[in-house]
Amino acid sequence: MQTIQLGQSDLRVTPICLGTMTFGEQVAEPDAHAILDRALDLGINFMDTAEMYSVPTRKETFGATEAIMGRWMAARPDARQKFVLATKVAGPSRGMAWVREGNGMTGDDIVASCEGSLRRLQTDVIDLYQIHWPERNVPTFGAIYYDPSKERTQTSIHDQLQAMNKLVRQGKVRFIGVSNESPYGVHEFVRLAEQYELPRIATVQNPYCLVSRGVDNGLDETMHRLGVSLLAYSPLGFGLLTGKYDESGFEGAQAPQQARIAKFETVRGGRWGRPEALAAARRYNALAREHGLTPTRLALAWCYTNWRVASTIIGVTSLQQLEENVEALGTTLSPELLAAIDKIRWEMRDPAA
Repeated sequence: MQTIQLGQSDLRVTPICLGTMTFGEQVAEPDAHAILDRALDLGINFMDTAEMYSVPTRKETFGATEAIMGRWMAARPDARQKFVLATKVAGPSRGMAWVREGNGMTGDDIVASCEGSLRRLQTDVIDLYQIHWPERNVPTFGAIYYDPSKERTQTSIHDQLQAMNKLVRQGKVRFIGVSNESPYGVHEFVRLAEQYELPRIATVQNPYCLVSRGVDNGLDETMHRLGVSLLAYSPLGFGLLTGKYDESGFEGAQAPQQARIAKFETVRGGRWGRPEALAAARRYNALAREHGLTPTRLALAWCYTNWRVASTIIGVTSLQQLEENVEALGTTLSPELLAAIDKIRWEMRDPAA
């Protein structure tokens, strides 16, 4: 595969990144190792994880995915040099006491989380270290309105950057990024880094798919003008854009019981489980079939060929899914098909934003 430079960093990654949040919950460790092996064989040189994984998040599996990856790397000493390793520090605990005490995310928290990730991953350095969600109040994970009354910020962006700078200077982190961020947040991270000669974010990892195109509402201009690369997650809309829920919906005997939305009530109750999101997905999936494509191929090709996206994060639970996702690379979408996609969006907007 070709490689793309991430922001203004020295990192060059493939247009497909292997996401790992299913490892340790839906995917057993031996199967996870087989998926990691095959990803390298297919030419993928970018792997993304987080201290919060696996998903859905719970105390019993906090850090499990990183530990699975760490054991995989320890058993394959040469593997670590073949890929860019990204992980994330969780933002404020949002009621998850097992993440950390208190409601904030201090500089000390960032450093402690990084050291914990390094231990679990059994590595000396993280190539891309990201803040999983903002420390300040931001409408994320399905919220769409900013509410100033909910502001509870305890650690400024400047202080967060200083903690990241400490990790970079110690050689524990090479480059940094953010996730689930707003245009304001991306701009502030860059502005403060340049003003105070602190590490500059290379990436922003946000949801981006046919049913969730919030990136197009101003964040795309911010990234383009500031030289920050988009890592698009959930390109298949948590499975909505594969077509597997088109007939059955999310619940009932006919629903795919091992799929995330059907299996986990916490996921089904969020943005991906909205009836409006499924209705929009059905329209896109029907459009794919009309043009001789599988829904999965259309959804992935839309991300793979989008100028806004540097690398698309794919989350798989089997080798078959991995192969299918990689095979979609290189698919081109006609101007007519892209216009039809935008027509659906005009009518249905971003129901899983």
